[in-house]
Amino acid sequence: MTLYKIAAERIARSRHLIALTGAGISVESGIPDFRSPGGLWSKYDPMEYGHIESFRRNPQRVWQMLLEMDGLLLGADPNPAHFALADLEKRGLLKTVITQNVDSLHQRAGSVNVIEFHGHNRSLRCDSCGKRYSRKDVLLAVMPPCCRCGLPLRPDFVFFGESIPATAHGEAMLAAENCDMMLIIGTSASVAPASFLPTSAKRGGAYLLEINPDQTELSFHLSDLHIAEPAGKALPAIIEELDQLGSEETKSC
Repeated sequence: MTLYKIAAERIARSRHLIALTGAGISVESGIPDFRSPGGLWSKYDPMEYGHIESFRRNPQRVWQMLLEMDGLLLGADPNPAHFALADLEKRGLLKTVITQNVDSLHQRAGSVNVIEFHGHNRSLRCDSCGKRYSRKDVLLAVMPPCCRCGLPLRPDFVFFGESIPATAHGEAMLAAENCDMMLIIGTSASVAPASFLPTSAKRGGAYLLEINPDQTELSFHLSDLHIAEPAGKALPAIIEELDQLGSEETKSC
């Protein structure tokens, strides 16, 4: 029996399946993992360009990095892994996607129930007056872009040094506590508080399926099954196995 079939059978038997996704699922969409060679943190010191205090001290400087990041996100399209998760949701099998990514590719692929753990890039906001602007309505010809109140705008995602939005954190923890199976895709989930999500799911008796070309700490300590392949290959293959299971059940009837 292949790993794909084992995964498909587990998914078919699950009652409350959720997914936790990280940078690895979007690498196949052309967005490098920030920490990988060629990623943003190989060009920019994350503490100088990714920390909220750096932004407050020198927003124009930080926007040099944000502008490059913005181009990467806007130029990316969903890949087969994103579409496969949307398909699982449409089938009523996948209840929630918790994503650490800010690229909105899950929604663009058709996923509806998405918890954005670190926020998103669809809007900019002013931390002074609280006003928000749709990203498409803000021209980035002048750096930094400013609110009507005159102060700098920032993306609607979490910088280093900031807390996870309370609503997203609470919803993600509740989903992890209530699931009976978690797909962990393209993330090592090694940094708190995201690291608490697989642990919480496991504590509640959930089956953990990890999809990641690389081994992680999860692979050795928490995962029940590890498929060491890119998500864009593994998830569509699992969908095919689900279809096969469905056709076999139809024949038996």
